Amino acid sequence: MGEEGMVNDSKNTANTKVNPKLTILPLIALIFYEVSGGPFGVEDSVKAGGGPLLSLLGFLIFPLFWSIPEALVTAELATSFPQNGGYVLWISSAFGPFWGFQEGFWKWFSGVMDNALYPVLFLDYLKHSFPIFNNMIARIPALLGITVSLTYLNYRGLHIVGYSAVLLACFSLLPFIVMGFLSIPRIRPGRWIVMDYRKVDWGGYFNSLFWNLNYWDNASTLAGEVENPSRTFPKALLGAVVLVVCSYLVPLLAGTGAVETDPGEWSDGYFAQIGMLIGGSWLKWWIQAAAALSNMGLFEAEMSSDAFQLLGMSEIGMLPSVFASRSKYGTPTFSILCSASGVILLSWMSFQEILEFLNFLYAIGMLFEFAAFVKLRIKKPELHRPYKVPLETFGATILCLPPVFLLILVMCLASAQTYLVSGVVILLGFALYPALIHAKDRRWIEFKTDIVLSPDDDDVERHPIVSEEDVVADEESHSLLADLPSSGTSQVYDVSVEGFTKLE
Repeated sequence: MGEEGMVNDSKNTANTKVNPKLTILPLIALIFYEVSGGPFGVEDSVKAGGGPLLSLLGFLIFPLFWSIPEALVTAELATSFPQNGGYVLWISSAFGPFWGFQEGFWKWFSGVMDNALYPVLFLDYLKHSFPIFNNMIARIPALLGITVSLTYLNYRGLHIVGYSAVLLACFSLLPFIVMGFLSIPRIRPGRWIVMDYRKVDWGGYFNSLFWNLNYWDNASTLAGEVENPSRTFPKALLGAVVLVVCSYLVPLLAGTGAVETDPGEWSDGYFAQIGMLIGGSWLKWWIQAAAALSNMGLFEAEMSSDAFQLLGMSEIGMLPSVFASRSKYGTPTFSILCSASGVILLSWMSFQEILEFLNFLYAIGMLFEFAAFVKLRIKKPELHRPYKVPLETFGATILCLPPVFLLILVMCLASAQTYLVSGVVILLGFALYPALIHAKDRRWIEFKTDIVLSPDDDDVERHPIVSEEDVVADEESHSLLADLPSSGTSQVYDVSVEGFTKLE
C-alpha cells in the first residue's frame, strides 16, 4: 500500500474515537450473556427430560464436566493470546492457518445461527400476551425491526454494549430472585424428583443443556478490547460460571417445586406462566419484560463476539481488510453488517432447527479447541501463559476428556438433516480458503497483511517476534503465535501481543 496506505490509516485513526477498554464487571456481564442471559430457554429441558429431575440434575452436574473445563481452557488460552480473534489464533498456532480459518468459519456461522434465536425467543415470550405475533404478517416486520435496532446499538460501541449488559443482567435476574423468595412457602421437594422415562427426549434434552451452557470461549474473540486480559479474563470467567449456574438452578427449583405442572407444558416462555401462578399477573409481566431485555443482551453479546472475530481474522490476513475497518466508535462496521445479514437470513427457521444446527457446528469447533489446548501444552511449553490451568499436560488432557465425550454425544444425537446442513457448511469452508488465497495472490481483494493465508504450511520461513510500537494489549504477555507461517512475500508479518511487526 505504501505511503497512501499509511495516510489512509492515519485518517482512520484520527476519525476513530478512543473508547475505553472493557473492565471486569462489563466482561462478566458479556460472558454471562454469551453463555446464558438468564433462565429463558431452559424450559425445554423440563419437557425433554420428562420432568424436573433430569433438568435439575443436568444444570447441577453438567457444568462440572462441561462449563468449568471449557472456562479453564478459555482462561489459559485467552490470556496467552490476548488479541481479537480468540480461538482462531489458538487453532492457527496449534494446527496451522487452514484449520484456523475453518475454526473461524464454523464458529462464526454457529454464532450467527445462535444470534438468530434471540429475536425469535423475544417474540415467543411476547406472543403469550400479544397473540398477533403468532401471525407471520406481524412477526416478520418485528424480527427485522428488532435485528436492525439492536445492530445499531452494537455499532455505537463495545463499552456501551458492556455496561448495557450489566444493567440488563440486573433487571433480567431480579424477578427470578423475587420469585424464588415467594416460592419458599409453597415448595414441595417431592416435585423435584418427578420423571417419566417414556417421555424423555434425549436429543432435545442434551441439546438444551449444551446450548444453555456453552459459548464460554466466545468472549476471547474480543480479548484485544479488554483491559489487562491476563488478570481480567480468569476472574471474569469465574464470576460468570457462578452467575450462570445460579441463574438456572434458582428459577428451576422455584418453578418446579412450588407449582404442580405438566412437564409437557414447559416450553419457550413458560416461566412467565409460572410467575403468574406464584406471584400473580404483575410477576408474569415483569418476567416477560425481563425476557425481552435479556434477549437484547444476548443478541448484543453474540453480535460483538461474531463481529470482533471477523475483525481479528482480518487483522492477521485471513479475511479481506474491509472486515477490519472500524467506525468512528471503534466498532468493526462491515463485520457487524455481515453478521446482522446472516441473522436476518436465518431467523425464519424454528427454534429447535436452529438449536441443533448451531450445536453441531459449535461442537466441531470445540473439539479443535480442546485439541489445540493439549497440543500447545506439548508443542509450546515455553509459551507465556499469564494464567495457567494448575495441571500438568497429562492432567490437562484428562480435564478435556469429559467435555470431549459430551461433544461427541451431542453430535451423535443429531438428525440426518443436521448432518446434511453441517456438511454443506464444512465443505463451503474448505472451498473458501483456497478461493481467498487465489484472490489474494491475484490482488483482486485487498488484505491487511500477508501472514496467514499460506497454501503450504511445510514451506515456512520462521521469524522472531519483535514489537513495532506501543500498541500493548497486555502488560504481562510476551509472546504469541511465534510460529505462524508467512506467505513467502517480500514483506512478512508476525503476530505478537504488541501488534503486527513488519519484517523486511
